[in-house]
Amino acid sequence: MKDSGADTSGTPFDDDDDIVMEVDGTETVESIADDIRSDIRLGHIQDDVSHVLEERLRKASISLRPEQIDDLAEEIERDVSI
Repeated sequence: MKDSGADTSGTPFDDDDDIVMEVDGTETVESIADDIRSDIRLGHIQDDVSHVLEERLRKASISLRPEQIDDLAEEIERDVSI
């Protein structure tokens, strides 16, 4: 097997490159979204999901456009309500 020399382990992949980023090797937009989903299911979040998502992304030094945050927050809310 030929090694290309590119180490892509731990690098998240998604079709939307605007949303997916690696932060400190572990936190991504999707991992933050998953944490928020879990927190909502456990009853730890009752605030506006967009606001919580924006704050957590800011703490992880991830910046998204406001419409991306709103879209992702809506997706999280839909996922949790199922």
